[in-house]
This record gives sequence, structure tokens and C-alpha cells, in this order.
Amino acid sequence: MTALHDFNQQRYEDALAHLLPCVAIPAWAEALVRGRPYPSRDALFDAASALAQQWDENALTLALSAHPRIGEKPAGTQAEAALSRQEQGAVNENDSALARALREGNARYEARFGCVFLIRAKGRSGEDILQALERRLKNTDAQEVQAALEQLREITLLRLEGVIGE
Repeated sequence: MTALHDFNQQRYEDALAHLLPCVAIPAWAEALVRGRPYPSRDALFDAASALAQQWDENALTLALSAHPRIGEKPAGTQAEAALSRQEQGAVNENDSALARALREGNARYEARFGCVFLIRAKGRSGEDILQALERRLKNTDAQEVQAALEQLREITLLRLEGVIGE
């Protein structure tokens, strides 16, 4: 974790490297770095949230390219993969029925919407995630884009909390 003061003082490239694992939307991280210095952590989070509200379906598509299927542990060693592994810790890999239901739900979701199912896993049980997946399968395409964007925003801001300290 980097202190806000240090983040404000870092070279552009170093500050950017701290933010890129939060979401695979480089323009978001670049805008936050260009917005330095931030007088407080709250000001940084307000700016991060405002930028995330501008995301559209194209940004979602870009971000989803870096997200694993829910219930599947990312194999990569990059920082974003490590964050995904931590966030999905509540999904019990030893529960074969749940794992099978998530795989089947993921397949139906991907067939229906053409992308991976995105949900903030932190703080949710595997059963909660499965229920949300089933509910969201009933969404229209437009509703699902909005639901996925909201989840992406939540994930990104949670990750930012773990990257920038006081």
C-alpha cells in the first residue's frame, strides 16, 4: 500500500503502476495520476468515482478482458490476477456442487451476454454469487450492461482502497 503523500509525489510512471491493477481501463488510471496532487484520500476517491461514472459499454468490454470467470482462480501472476484471487476467496472450491453450478451459470451467462459474469465477490458467499448470477441472467442487455458497470465500479474502488492509504 502506498501512502497518499507518496502517491502524490511519485513519478508519473510509478504512480500509474500503482493504479493499473485496479481496473484494466488505462485511461481511468492515467486521468487519476494527471489529477495529482490530491489534498486527501477522500478527494482521490471522489475523483476516482467520478471518472468511473463515465464508463460505458466499451470501457466495460476492455475491463472484462482482464477478469476471470467467477469461481475460477486466475492463473496469471500479474497484480490484477492476485487481487482477483483474494476477492474470490469466499468461493469454496471444495464445494463441488457449488463449483459445478457456477461453471454452468457462467456458461449460460456467457452464451446470453457474450462476456464473463462480473460481480464484486468480496463480502459475498459463493451461494450469494450464484443467486446474483441467476437473477442477472433475467436482465435485458441494457440492464446487464448497467449492472456489470456498477459491479466494475465497486470492484475498482475496493481495489483502490487497498492500493492507496492515508
